[in-house]
Amino acid sequence: MEKLKIEIPLILPEVPDEKDRCVRELMGRLQGREGIESVHVSTGQEDGVPQLCFHYNPDEISMARIEALARQTGASLTEKVGHGLIAIDGIRHARHARHLEQTLLQADGVLQASVAASGMVRLEYDRSRTNKEKILSVIREEGLRITDTSLSAADYASRTGERQDGAVAEEMERLEEKLEPDNEHGHEHTHGHGGILGKNTELIFSITCGALLGTGFGLSFVEGVPGGVSLALYIGAYFFGGFFTAKEAVEEILKKNFEIDFLMLVAAIGAAILGEWAEGALLLFLFSLGHALEHYAMNKARKSIAALAELAPKTALLKKNGKTEEVGIETLRLGDVIMVRPNSKISADGVVVKGQSSVNQAPITGESVPVDKEPVGDPEQTYNAESEIKDENRVFAGTINGNSTLEVKVIKEARDSTLSRLVKLVNEAQTQKSPTQRFTDKFERYFVPSVLILVVLLHFAFLVIDEPFSASFYRAMAVLVAASPCALAISTPSAVLSGVARAARGGVLIKGGRPLEDLGVLTALAFDKTGTLTEGKPKLTNVIPWNNEPEDGLLKKAVAVEALSDHPLAKAIVRDGKERLKDIPVPDAEHLEAVLGKGIKASLAGNKVYIGNLELFEELDATKPSQKLVGKVQLLEAEGNTTMLVRENDRYIGIISLMDTPRAAARATLEELKKIGIRRMIMLTGDNQKVADAVAKQIGLTDAWGSLLPEEKVEAIKELRQQESKVAMVGDGVNDAPAMANSTVGIAMGAAGSDVALETADIALMSDKLENLPFAIGLSRKSKSIIKQNLWVSLGIVAVLIPSTILGLANIGVAVLIHEGSTLLVVFNALRLLAYKKK
Repeated sequence: MEKLKIEIPLILPEVPDEKDRCVRELMGRLQGREGIESVHVSTGQEDGVPQLCFHYNPDEISMARIEALARQTGASLTEKVGHGLIAIDGIRHARHARHLEQTLLQADGVLQASVAASGMVRLEYDRSRTNKEKILSVIREEGLRITDTSLSAADYASRTGERQDGAVAEEMERLEEKLEPDNEHGHEHTHGHGGILGKNTELIFSITCGALLGTGFGLSFVEGVPGGVSLALYIGAYFFGGFFTAKEAVEEILKKNFEIDFLMLVAAIGAAILGEWAEGALLLFLFSLGHALEHYAMNKARKSIAALAELAPKTALLKKNGKTEEVGIETLRLGDVIMVRPNSKISADGVVVKGQSSVNQAPITGESVPVDKEPVGDPEQTYNAESEIKDENRVFAGTINGNSTLEVKVIKEARDSTLSRLVKLVNEAQTQKSPTQRFTDKFERYFVPSVLILVVLLHFAFLVIDEPFSASFYRAMAVLVAASPCALAISTPSAVLSGVARAARGGVLIKGGRPLEDLGVLTALAFDKTGTLTEGKPKLTNVIPWNNEPEDGLLKKAVAVEALSDHPLAKAIVRDGKERLKDIPVPDAEHLEAVLGKGIKASLAGNKVYIGNLELFEELDATKPSQKLVGKVQLLEAEGNTTMLVRENDRYIGIISLMDTPRAAARATLEELKKIGIRRMIMLTGDNQKVADAVAKQIGLTDAWGSLLPEEKVEAIKELRQQESKVAMVGDGVNDAPAMANSTVGIAMGAAGSDVALETADIALMSDKLENLPFAIGLSRKSKSIIKQNLWVSLGIVAVLIPSTILGLANIGVAVLIHEGSTLLVVFNALRLLAYKKK
């Protein structure tokens, strides 16, 4: 039995991730084909791209045949099922988002739909029954304006680095031409975009309702004023307070939905029938005011996310043929050189080719201190997103230049920039429902019908107890108001939206409600070593002279010889050695040779200099190192150092050691994590156990598991999940992707500029700073706490109000006051997350 792995985007180019239903269908179609024993999503993703792994019998089917079958099946699925991520304007609140979701799911050919209150729509649809244009028509008929139809195609293009095929590009272009900004179809929804009095029409109507109600109520106590005057004012209050409520109720009834607006309208009409005009007007005033303020509060959270998209400037100063001209950023191509003036925003992801400056990277990475930038060594080199580029050479679109002019070579087009991808992923994250949100949605599906049944029964209470029908009718209306789950519907989405927005502003990308909630309940963190807990590159740690050799002399000889080698350890010795020697000149060595594969030899000033490990000198000749020298080497190795002995002719002149040193902030960060309740912090590394133990002791880890292969890291995560239940894997998002996929939450370090890290993790720390981890966990816990508070408030109010109204302890006025007050309370409580501060 043999294995074959194929990247999913090559088979299904439009699917957003490996969890998509099309991936499952494709596996189901290929599973059990002659010669194919099994098909599964591979945990060993290369470069973070999800893969399908085929286990097959080469005697029955060839590799080429499997590839052909996979592509044919994928093509038939792609031809059949379309995907889309669409941005829309005019979603008023979470209930409206849910209504649109239901409307889309009822539309012919729509297989799956998810709508966020912030206006992001994620779709899967059957191409044989519908198309994107028809779906857009459904959205327009709901009175909503479409602001972007191409997020899905662009996201795929940037993710895979491939161009859209002609048909897709033509379709997107044609759709975009039809979507004029002024919404020529005239379907703007007054509630979402204002009305005859502008964007604040609803609020103005509500305040007018309140003014008429107050005036009418006041005049009712003035002798000599006819009662008809107050009644006329109350009727006016009904009109202004009920205008938007009636509009929404009618829209929902036409779609066979009976929502909160309908319940409120029925209660207000019932109050009028009973002659309780003032009470009905109060209900409509508070309900309309609550809606207007809820709309304002949710817009505040949406704007916090929308502000991300506004970070990048719309134009750039392109340098071409010795001249500089201002161009739109969408026209920039790879390799173009742009000029960035002092104190202006950088227009594209790129590398500095000329000039030195400090750049404020806070908008992307959350770093509070500006980062010094300098030119790359070779400006003519072709850099790309995957190149190894030093932090001091790389810049990002949307960051702010300091006091000096920079020239930047573009390495990513505008649609593929880190900022652009961040915005797309945050938008997509909003469509992902958290476990609590799924619970509340399910609860409401059973709760609302139950309330309607209860209200119908309460209408007939006069048959059981001695009271007039009007009293039973009034009680039923009061229960309608009391039981409306407004606060419950908005409690979780508002908190998730605010939490994701605040995290993005702090340089942390959280991909939806699930990881936002899960991060806060973690009890254990597993870390990759190299590049996560350590700097990821060897540094010169010890220079120990021997046999009366001066330290500078030992270092000069080592640097001279290692300068001839291309080995990474040699480069580290030369780099750090020259820094230690400062202005001391280094002689030139010659005739470099590898010795037994365990070290090197070179000629220096007529002498032979050997540098290598203990094994080299054990086998080289009869001149062995002393036991004392061997003991020193072994002691250094036990502490996690890579050691090299240096010998000149027959005399041992010293030891040089290197080590991938822990990050400066690692120990302090781990201490902070302990303080906030993380019980276990485990390092998973491919290095030997001695090195693992040494690093763990140095930075304060609870466990260190060494000598692990990538697949063994996956097993380690599974074992930890059995022990601790909730475990996060923190790594760089490349070779740690399999372990991340098997953890409760996958957290990628240094995601800025790394497409792989952005794609693979549930949570991405944009800067390469471990100290952002406590902030992310703290924000998650605060979010979870606020979601719980909101649930207790919303469910608690309903639990108290329903019995109170049934028993006659609360009338409609009291019920609506408490009801609307609780709705606003949960929204503004959620908005507190936008002000969450790093500790």
